[in-house]
Amino acid sequence: MMRDFETLIAEATEADVDGWGFEWLDKRATEERPPWGFAALQADRLAQVRSALDLDTGGGEVLSEARSFPERMTATEAWPPNAARARALLGPRGVQIVEPTAGDALPFPDGSFELVTARHPVSPDWNEIHRVLVPGGHYFAQHVGPASAFELIEYFLGPLPEQRKGRDPQAEVAAAEAAGLTVTDLRTARCRMEFFDVGAVVWILRKCVWWIPGFSPERYPDQLKELDGRMRSGHPFVAHSTRHLIEAQRKAGATQSEDS
Repeated sequence: MMRDFETLIAEATEADVDGWGFEWLDKRATEERPPWGFAALQADRLAQVRSALDLDTGGGEVLSEARSFPERMTATEAWPPNAARARALLGPRGVQIVEPTAGDALPFPDGSFELVTARHPVSPDWNEIHRVLVPGGHYFAQHVGPASAFELIEYFLGPLPEQRKGRDPQAEVAAAEAAGLTVTDLRTARCRMEFFDVGAVVWILRKCVWWIPGFSPERYPDQLKELDGRMRSGHPFVAHSTRHLIEAQRKAGATQSEDS
């Protein structure tokens, strides 16, 4: 039997949202996964290089699924609580965790890595990705796509037609190629999400703070109570995430000045 509204809200408000794991949502929400299986593909590519950088690694949960790492494995994470988790999880396996400053260049020399990976980077800096790759090196990532989870976001904020245009995969291809990379693969997916109780909604909005900046249950009591009533009548809240898999290569055999 579903717990009362106040209990669900209190649980979700007090629950830990650090790191990038979503186990708290087990049996409370579901999300269909893209068909390509990013973690396995990433692990396969890591096994083929001697140096790699994982951008915006979160708590290191996805990167940790790789059975083995290159001789030099580095990851960045700007949010201190997540960086601490990543360091605890991946440090014993020899992974260096670096905490960059937002807006600054990546703290690595030109041509540092054979492979740069990312799962849901905050905002890929294509010029910096190009710079830290060796000639012939690859970028391999899964990005959040346009209007992801916007059914839920717009439920609280109303229509956001301009924001729906962001994170367009074709625009990202153009930006990557303008930085000197050659995009070799692009795949897209739209995946169904279902939320079964109002606590799951509160928890995800606390974790994904950029969805509804400044969210708190106290700011949206009417919307949450309406959602709670809908879910208690057997109707989960349905939204859709969008994802794209993108792979790009820096031109082989060129100097930084020649291919930039």
